[in-house]
Amino acid sequence: MTNPRLLSSIAAALSLAGSLACAQGVLAPPPAAPQDKLSIAASSVGIKRCLPAIQRLSALSLQGARSHDLLLDWDRKRPDGGATFAMLGIEYPNAGVAASITTLPEADGSCTVAAERISVAPFTCASIAQQELGGYQMTKLLAIYTVYVDPKEPNSSVSLIDSPPGCLVIRRFVEYSWKNPGAPAAATPPPKR
Repeated sequence: MTNPRLLSSIAAALSLAGSLACAQGVLAPPPAAPQDKLSIAASSVGIKRCLPAIQRLSALSLQGARSHDLLLDWDRKRPDGGATFAMLGIEYPNAGVAASITTLPEADGSCTVAAERISVAPFTCASIAQQELGGYQMTKLLAIYTVYVDPKEPNSSVSLIDSPPGCLVIRRFVEYSWKNPGAPAAATPPPKR
C-alpha cells in the first residue's frame, strides 16, 4: 500500500521545482499535459503488471511539461515478466531534464520501481543543499559528490554533483514490492475447518 508521504517523495523526485511552476502565467490556464508516450509505448509492447506504476511515475514526471520523448527497453521474449527501462527527455517551459523509470515485476504480483530525475541547476550545490535540503542527512562520497537523504523518506535520495558553474542534481526514488493502490484487494480465503 502506498502512503501519501511516499507519493510526495515520488512527486519531489520527478516534478519540477516550485519556482518553475510559479513562473507560469497566473491568469492563463496551464497548458494541457502532453500525451503520456511512455504509458502508451509500454502498453503497446505488452507490459501489463507494472503498467500502473509506469503510468503513475510517468504522469508525475510530466507535470508542467511542454513536451517529451523517450527511449524504452524491455524483455521482448517476456514483455510482462521482465524489467522495463525508460529514459525520458522532458522539456519544461524554463528547463530540460531527464527522467529514468525502471520497473520489475515480482512473483507476488507487486513491482519493484526506481525513478530518477536528472537536471542541471544554475546554482552551486552548496546553495541548493542549504535552501532545499535542511534536515537531510549528508554523506560526502567524493569532493564533488554529496548524497542527501531525508530520514523520514529512506527510499529517496538527492545527489548533488559539483559541475561549475552549476550543479548536477539527481533525485532518486526506489520502492520494492510496490502494489497498485487502485487494484482490487485480493480475496481472503475462508478459514479451514
